[in-house]
Amino acid sequence: MSTTLAIPLIAVEQLSKSVSDSTGVLDILRDINLSFTAGETVAIVGASGSGKSTLLSILAGLDTPSRGTVRLLGQDLFALSEDDRAAVRAQKMGFVFQSFQLLGNLTALENVMLPLELAGQRDARARASQMLERVGLGQRLNHYPRLMSGGEQQRVALARAFVVEPAVLLADEPTGSLDFATGQTIMELMFALNRERGTTLILVTHDREIAAQCDRSITIEAGRSV
Repeated sequence: MSTTLAIPLIAVEQLSKSVSDSTGVLDILRDINLSFTAGETVAIVGASGSGKSTLLSILAGLDTPSRGTVRLLGQDLFALSEDDRAAVRAQKMGFVFQSFQLLGNLTALENVMLPLELAGQRDARARASQMLERVGLGQRLNHYPRLMSGGEQQRVALARAFVVEPAVLLADEPTGSLDFATGQTIMELMFALNRERGTTLILVTHDREIAAQCDRSITIEAGRSV
């Protein structure tokens, strides 16, 4: 096996996150050591307030740790400037959130085109159209989010996340705003897209049934991985 293949996609070393307020210091994460390999699916599970969403934000470089490192293909994310971290996110990462995070003044097609346009891709319209067709929204390209169901909005969010061909997809409770049946359909689509594109999927969920569909699960309990 080559050295490149042996490097974890993401390596987390001695990661801790603490915040201070009038009552003292609160430890959100404590001495987390994890690694994620290319192409695997990993669920991060735990009770509300356990620190799992904070961990996901730090993996994305959106939040900063108090101590420790996060390496993406060997590069320490927090040795980079904020602008350089943003560039890494744009090039390497896709995101799916519980609340969809679509821009209401843009159509479905324009929402999916946006990350491609920001990256200077000239074929943004064609690629976005193909991706929306893949998630079953080929007839809804020109609809605005307010005219779409929650399931349709999350399909747009999936299309937007996968259209940039990310190395890693970070998903935070992607079915949290959906009914059970719609949530199942969305997860089946997410796993299918992940397999097709060989993406590493890191999924925060409280749903043990969803977690069981991943290659492995990591439980965060009182800020520690157990």
